[in-house]
Amino acid sequence: MNYLDEFKKFISSHYLSTGVRLTLGAVVPSLIFQHYGILGDMIAFPLGTLLIGGTDNPGPYHRRRNSLLIAIATCFIVACITGFLRHIHFVIFLEIIIFGMFFSLVGVYGNRVNSIGLIALLVFVFNIDDHLSGDLVLRTAAIFAAGGIWYFALFMILQKLLPYKLIQQLLGENFVELGKLLWIKARYYFADPDYDDLFNRMVHQQVILRENHENLREILFKTREIVTESTNKSRVLMLMFLDSIDLFERILNSQQNYTNLHRAFDHTKVLRLFGTYITWLSAEIQQIGLAVQSGFPSHPKHDLDEAFNKCQRAFETMREQKMTHDNMEDFIMLRQILNSLQDITERIKKLHRATTYDAEVSKGYKLNVEAENFIPKQEYHPRILLDNLSLKSSHFRHAVRVTIGLLLGYITSLFLEVGHGYWILLTIVVILKPAFSITKQRNVQRIGGTLVGVFSGFMLLYLTKDGTALFMVMLLAMILAYSFLKTNYFIASTSITLYVILSFNFLNPQQITEVLQDRVVDTVVGSIIAYLISSYVLPVWEHTQINQYIRDALNANRKYFDVVAAKFTGKDLDINELKVLRKDAIIAMANLSDNFQKMLSEPKRQQLNMEEYHQFVATSHMLTSYIASLSTYAQTLEYSEFSVEFEVMIRQIDRQIKAATDIIEGKLENSFEIARESLPQNMKLVELLAKRKKEIKELGIEKADQSPARKMLSDLKTINGLFELISTITIDEIKILQKIKTVKT
Repeated sequence: MNYLDEFKKFISSHYLSTGVRLTLGAVVPSLIFQHYGILGDMIAFPLGTLLIGGTDNPGPYHRRRNSLLIAIATCFIVACITGFLRHIHFVIFLEIIIFGMFFSLVGVYGNRVNSIGLIALLVFVFNIDDHLSGDLVLRTAAIFAAGGIWYFALFMILQKLLPYKLIQQLLGENFVELGKLLWIKARYYFADPDYDDLFNRMVHQQVILRENHENLREILFKTREIVTESTNKSRVLMLMFLDSIDLFERILNSQQNYTNLHRAFDHTKVLRLFGTYITWLSAEIQQIGLAVQSGFPSHPKHDLDEAFNKCQRAFETMREQKMTHDNMEDFIMLRQILNSLQDITERIKKLHRATTYDAEVSKGYKLNVEAENFIPKQEYHPRILLDNLSLKSSHFRHAVRVTIGLLLGYITSLFLEVGHGYWILLTIVVILKPAFSITKQRNVQRIGGTLVGVFSGFMLLYLTKDGTALFMVMLLAMILAYSFLKTNYFIASTSITLYVILSFNFLNPQQITEVLQDRVVDTVVGSIIAYLISSYVLPVWEHTQINQYIRDALNANRKYFDVVAAKFTGKDLDINELKVLRKDAIIAMANLSDNFQKMLSEPKRQQLNMEEYHQFVATSHMLTSYIASLSTYAQTLEYSEFSVEFEVMIRQIDRQIKAATDIIEGKLENSFEIARESLPQNMKLVELLAKRKKEIKELGIEKADQSPARKMLSDLKTINGLFELISTITIDEIKILQKIKTVKT
């Protein structure tokens, strides 16, 4: 994606919409208050708008509505309690312990509740001294709540006017990221690919897509108007999402043995031609994403039919000239790639048509999946909170770290002679995260962003005295701050610092020098405390959790494999069950990848068995991809006469995956024997293959192509090859896990 397309993506994204909504929601009332000379007394109003708006994460309408109301009530209560008791120092320490533990621990209920807890802590921090409310505690808390209610009203109005806008923005972003994944896939077809780099980029991209899919599933399947009271537009959006999941699986299952592919065809131009065409397909998917985000129909950037025909002609010409009975299997592999490209091409053409929202697109629409099976489950029972009151819980450890960090920060602020000591606590709250890697990253970005923001603010105030120009810069900084808050914390931190400095300059220009100094000192002090706390107070290192993610990935892949493979033994395939298990396998794979990526940012002494874990993550991705490839054939082909041969292979592969899971449980005794077993040969296929080679040798390719067994042999060879690859991968996983366990013991 070029810079222009990236700009288009940002302009039409929900991130910019959020930034503009929060900025205008805070600034417009502030201008009105300033006009009447009461902004100083009403400053809690825009603050309430910004903080309550910060809890408004993407999701179903009813959940967003309820979370906003809960956030308003919670923050009002916290502001009152803190304000009335802030002059009693020992009570403040009690509040830090109670609020710090409780509002950090509520993260066990998911991201939405975690956001409310974070904002409640920020409200506590803002009210810990009298800079905001003075002695008018109840009045200030009410004004703050009014700011939150104002944001709630904005949310309700925009939801009524643009009910599908958020879905379009998230769905469009999903297509853009899907296109990027396919672009990475295309790099495998060009000369001298860097396999490690491409794999790492694919892992990162799949983690992004997993998060997008979870957000979209929750919104689409929990929005009543889409599931039960659907309009044409909602039906098309649902169809596009379901098609995007199928397209993702198709891209995922196009995994090949690229080393063999390059060995066989590097001397020809066909791989480069395929790679170029796949790059074009990725551009088309991203074009569709931009169109869905913006709400306009998409237009193809390339003539896909002509480009595909060119690939097909190149393959057929080379096949006629160079295929022999010795290299026939290489050409079967290339044929399957061509078939995948044809399928992806047709899906993209269908998606282009869908962006017009033509009624014909959704004609005959029927949601043929059980929505409840695809919605992320989240319970809110009190026992979940009680079950996490243990040092075994990573959430509890995080709550302890936040609480100790706030205690240290508050004590430090009492001894430091700075005018905005609460900034120390604010820095600690926003930096400390459950994962060390994220805390470390945000720490660096917070310090860097603050320094750049302070320098930028100083230079602006030094170079210009034009109030209008400074106001416009402040508006831009606010929009950027809240647009990038969840995607690029460095830009967000820079922009927040800049607009805070400019706003202080408007409110109290005489003290701007002290504000600049305080901002730097408080941020650095808070960052140091956050770093020390995250490193030495009950840290949760990723290597202590990776076994659970490995177990989840193995179990998910085993269930996925079993339901797919059952079709080849003559059993019926339940498409709904298949899609649920596919979702579970992809989520488990992405969670494992995410865990491993976090390990890379931890101290070297905590990076145990990194080479082996990297190998396992790679093999886990390949295993899921091969099972996804197998599922494509399970849904489209019927070769029940081979069920006996396939059943033997399936049983052995299932035993292999079970053996890998047993190793994680500490049972190694049977795994060594299973790892030495080889998959039995499919004798029927061997006979067919020998017969086909004989036909080619004796009759030549042209006459041999007239054989009715050609298509069946190509499919069966690919299916059998997938079973062999899955078996090989699971044996590799057994050996990797044996090595990890041996090193640990």
